[in-house]
Amino acid sequence: MTAFAYRKSSLHAEGVPLSAIADAVGTPTYVYSAAALTERFREVTEAFAGHPHLICYSVKANSNLAILKLFTALGSGFDIVSGGELARVKQAGGDAGKTVFAGVGKTPDEMAQALSSGIRLFNVESAEELEALDAVGRRAGRRAPFALRVNPDVDARTHRYIATGLKTSKFGVPFEEAVALYAKAKKMKGVQALGLDCHIGSQLTRTAPMRAALTKVADLYVTLKAKGHALEYLDVGGGLGITYSDETPPSPQEYARTVLAAVKPTGATLLLEPGRSLVGNAGVLLTRVLYRKPTETRTFVVVDAGMNDLIRPALYEAHHALQPLVKRRGKDVQVDVVGPVCESTDVLAKGRSLVLPRQGELFAFMSAGAYGMSMASTYNSRPRPAEVLVDGEAWRVVRERERVEDLWRGERA
Repeated sequence: MTAFAYRKSSLHAEGVPLSAIADAVGTPTYVYSAAALTERFREVTEAFAGHPHLICYSVKANSNLAILKLFTALGSGFDIVSGGELARVKQAGGDAGKTVFAGVGKTPDEMAQALSSGIRLFNVESAEELEALDAVGRRAGRRAPFALRVNPDVDARTHRYIATGLKTSKFGVPFEEAVALYAKAKKMKGVQALGLDCHIGSQLTRTAPMRAALTKVADLYVTLKAKGHALEYLDVGGGLGITYSDETPPSPQEYARTVLAAVKPTGATLLLEPGRSLVGNAGVLLTRVLYRKPTETRTFVVVDAGMNDLIRPALYEAHHALQPLVKRRGKDVQVDVVGPVCESTDVLAKGRSLVLPRQGELFAFMSAGAYGMSMASTYNSRPRPAEVLVDGEAWRVVRERERVEDLWRGERA
């Protein structure tokens, strides 16, 4: 389905005109489609239906409680990278027993919190982290379940900032050190090896890197089992890409065929960590035109959303399609759409062909459901946007717009 489509000349989210939300809630505002979230989750579930698996939604992609609650109701587990994300999962009714804890810098307090909550698995990323987890487990009088995240040194062929499986990456332990670390863990009293983990990057649009990495990891899994390690889980990570402009990422079905062919020799229960692929195209960011600013070299269109609201274009040179909420006829001109933040990098859409926008006109940055609001900040003392969830012809605010007074909450003059 297409969650965001024009009906006559008006862009809708499911059955709701987006202009009605903008008028009622204001801008900038993130809007998500419950139908799109549900459909994408079910597509992945069905693609892996013939193999034991658990989908662990990657909370960092979008951590709104309403979205976490929706995925909980669909049977999802979660992939977290902080104690704060674990708290969000629990607040939304999620099950810590269906949650994996990743990240290179877990603190002992976060480890203890997760262990006491009954976490399914810690994905350990260094030898010293393994020792720290062992100490936490011994203090708690129990063995902390873990998987080593190995670095297979495979080029994911994605943006250099979101590639995580190369030797130069901070993530994972070197592939050649894994066997020795599992042997060391076997002598520890506070940890228990239950799995093996690998994740090579985000916004993956080709199957070849996935196949190469998972084939190496599957061979290692079989080797570890032969050495007497009672492993149950193979965590294949996430990272499946979406279409922002002209990308053609694998479908969930093609992705599943690639993964299952690579891991077939293991017999392991799979842990899958989709994030962007579930929420990316299920959300948009609404914005309103403030000013037009023609110069000798270009025409700027200044909108009320900035890089603090949607940092991906500034951070990754990312492309987000830009659509008017109400189509109108006219001659296209080339414009740079920029925000109000006091930075030259606050360019949200460069060199776009649009009918010259009018002051007050409303637009939507498409494919903004992932790493939009979750990476938003209050830079320039700008309150963060509101968030809205649409379900059919109904909608509701699932995060109120931040107030100016919220900006200094907790500060002391």
